[in-house]
Amino acid sequence: QVHLVESGGGLVQAGGSLRLSCAAAGRTFSRDAMGWFRQPPGKEREIVAAMDWNPGSTYYAGSVKGRFTISRDNAKNTVDLQMNSLEPEDTAVYYCAAALGGRLKLLWPDYDYWGQGTQVTVSS
Repeated sequence: QVHLVESGGGLVQAGGSLRLSCAAAGRTFSRDAMGWFRQPPGKEREIVAAMDWNPGSTYYAGSVKGRFTISRDNAKNTVDLQMNSLEPEDTAVYYCAAALGGRLKLLWPDYDYWGQGTQVTVSS
C-alpha cells in the first residue's frame, strides 16, 4: 500500500519559515513527478510547486515564487518544501502528491497519490 506522509506544518508568525517534508512508502517515486498543493480555508486546492523526476524542471505558483523552494531526494524517496517569508495568505492545508510518469504536471487531477495534508497557519 502506497503512503505519502507530510510533516513540518505548524503555526508561525508572518515573515517566518517552515520546512515541509513528505516521505513516501510502498513505492519508489524516483521516476515520477512530485508536487505540493495547498487548500486555503473556503477555497479550492491549488498548486504551490512541482518538480519532474530528474529533477530538471520545476514550477512555482506566482504567489510563492522567490519564497518557496521544492527539492527532492530520490535516494530517500522524499520531497521537501522550504517556505520562507511566510505571509498570512499562505495559511492552508498543504498536501504532497505524486504523479506517475516523470513529466512535470501542474493540475491536481493528474496526480495519483496524495498525503493526508499538514496545516500551516501564518499569523499576522
